[in-house]
Amino acid sequence: MENLPREPAPAKGKTPVKYTHVAAVHPRQRTSCLSHDSEQSPSFLGFRNLMVIVLVVMNLRLVVENFMKYGVLICISCHDYRRIDILLSTMLYALVPCHLFVAYIIELGAAQHAKGALGRLKRSDYDPNHDLFEESRSFQATWYTIAWAHGINATFCLLVTTYVVYYHIHHPMIGSICQVHAIIVWLKNCSYAFTNRDLRHAYLNPSSATTLPEIYSQCPYPRNVTISNLAYFWWAPTLVYQPIYPRSPSIRWLFVAKRLAECFALSMFIWLASAQYAAPVLRNSLDKIKTLDVASIIERLMKLSTISLIIWLAGFFAVFQSVLNALAELMRFGDREFYTDWWNSPSVGTYWRTWNKPVYHFMRRHIYSPLVGRGFSSGFASTMVFVFSGLLHELLVGIPTHNILGVAFVGMMVQLPMIYFTAPLEKMQGINGRVVGNCIFWISFCLVGQPLAALMYFFAWQAKYGSVSRLEKG
Repeated sequence: MENLPREPAPAKGKTPVKYTHVAAVHPRQRTSCLSHDSEQSPSFLGFRNLMVIVLVVMNLRLVVENFMKYGVLICISCHDYRRIDILLSTMLYALVPCHLFVAYIIELGAAQHAKGALGRLKRSDYDPNHDLFEESRSFQATWYTIAWAHGINATFCLLVTTYVVYYHIHHPMIGSICQVHAIIVWLKNCSYAFTNRDLRHAYLNPSSATTLPEIYSQCPYPRNVTISNLAYFWWAPTLVYQPIYPRSPSIRWLFVAKRLAECFALSMFIWLASAQYAAPVLRNSLDKIKTLDVASIIERLMKLSTISLIIWLAGFFAVFQSVLNALAELMRFGDREFYTDWWNSPSVGTYWRTWNKPVYHFMRRHIYSPLVGRGFSSGFASTMVFVFSGLLHELLVGIPTHNILGVAFVGMMVQLPMIYFTAPLEKMQGINGRVVGNCIFWISFCLVGQPLAALMYFFAWQAKYGSVSRLEKG
């Protein structure tokens, strides 16, 4: 009896009230919270937590199954990192400053020519009816010469890298790093040439200089044509040239250390996931592709989609959040909007505009807007953007794997009808259209895009070389 709970003592100053069984628990009309006519939408936070737990448990099961089936596949010394690959990649990187110096010399000559032209325009015997026409012709002729010089210099750098990677660098990862750097430098050289051309035109025509952004007044043309200015642009985390950029006041070294630690940890994770989980799935798919077993290929695609998505997300965070932010901090680069919330994209077009801001800014500034400004339709300009991007993707994937299949190019071109198909969903009233558009984006992204391309290029590599692993060759 002593262990039974005691009745709570009534509060002091309050008279206890006897409970009666007549409380109205149904005082008014109410609807179930999941019904469409419910007054308030319920929160699904619990279901979200459940889905996260289910995903974690399912993937942990796959981890256990993978180790039981294959054992430990990770081997640092097994990869065929040839000494010649490291040597050639180092030489290719060392050649980049040479091409940048040539670009500086070209622009320096153009700036000197512009100074001379401006001096002639300020002469006392200047004839606006005749001399202005002659100077305009001279500007156009000079621009053609400069454009050809820039084009030859930048393209020669890209062609040399492409040739060396395709014919002489065996390992695809080393080749990819070289190819990425060459493409980035090529795009930067193009932006450097186009921007300085318009700055030079504004310099010779002061009336049009009012259209220049206000920030450019801090470093007017031709004061921007210096080695240090170009070197800063080479390392700045952007593909679009400006004479000056917004700068942060100082370098936060702890911030840099944290971003580099993130990059290192994610790189290790990507390597482990690729070697332990993605590689077995890809190898087990080869026989199915040879026999064109469609059902098995679809099953392998679905199995590969999970690990490829995880690897891609880890790579995205490592590059766009960790590396670019660390580089921006070191360069005191102020504008760090390298991406926005692309994972909420209500359409495929929104994804391409938000997930990679540096490339998007380059395409819009130097391809899309100039074409629209010349009278072409926005649809044609968008098509040209994706054609150009498709060619770059094929260079980026096909050259390091030594297989020009056209899969990366076709994959980019397929984006166009998907963009036009999902664009109306983004503009629909209510949230349903945006939800459907986001689901279409994720399905195409996870099941069709990356896994299929990975299978095709892996199959082509295995058919040509066998493997990058020395153990499997033996």
